[in-house]
Amino acid sequence: MMPNVIFFGGSLQPEVKENAQALVDSANALLIAGTSCQVFSAFRLVQVAHRSGKPVAIVNVGPTRADNLVPEEWRFLVRTGEALPQLCQRLGIPL
Repeated sequence: MMPNVIFFGGSLQPEVKENAQALVDSANALLIAGTSCQVFSAFRLVQVAHRSGKPVAIVNVGPTRADNLVPEEWRFLVRTGEALPQLCQRLGIPL
């Protein structure tokens, strides 16, 4: 029995790709958190949002493949585990 994860070099199921694409298409903005976007399926979603003129922000402890698509003021070089609780608090989202 295989776990429901994608290992490095693996492929997403087509319905997962379609669902992710639909979510990005219907979103007003995109928040990338805790990924370097080295995997093309994740990077592609950032490209789509960027080409659509949607704001994209990145929260990651290091550089990402998508950095050149996101203005510097929207790139936050912090640990996701530190940033997201603060963001939720400011947005009034209970943890």
